[in-house]
Amino acid sequence: MDAVEIIGRHYAPASKSHRILLEHGRLVAEKALAAAARVPHLAPDLDFVKSAALLHDIGIFLTDSPILDCHGREPYIRHGILGREILEALELPRHGLVCERHVGVGISAEDIRRFDLPLPVRDMRPVTVEEQIICYADKFFSKKGQGAPREKSAAAIVASLKPYGADKVERFLGWMELFG
Repeated sequence: MDAVEIIGRHYAPASKSHRILLEHGRLVAEKALAAAARVPHLAPDLDFVKSAALLHDIGIFLTDSPILDCHGREPYIRHGILGREILEALELPRHGLVCERHVGVGISAEDIRRFDLPLPVRDMRPVTVEEQIICYADKFFSKKGQGAPREKSAAAIVASLKPYGADKVERFLGWMELFG
């Protein structure tokens, strides 16, 4: 399975969205592989971590995110479930679950109801060690579409999670302790 080739099926190779997605995916993959190296006792599947990290945001092209050169109709928060659909159609269900479960630090059914999110009401929190590693690594990099990407500090990530609840901060800090 060639993640870059799969991305090329959905993004024009010379487009800004293609560049942003690949750049972001590669940064997340690098951070995720470094995190995985810190937990060899959990035996993370490194090949899967790399390919899933590259593909975790594949659904953004279907969202209305002009800053990312994405001109779809869906709200950005749906990119995870859209990515899952794309990858399940390619018979990559594990990769699809990473797409769905990486948004924020994962979204619970209760979060979906409480914040009235335009998502199916179901648990979308990372379960496997690989899903947790990728979700953790993703928090360090934003896709802004402008300038060179910079790694966020843990303090900045914590500050961004606080409005969504102490449980989100605790989950991230737990990952920091485990993977950081």
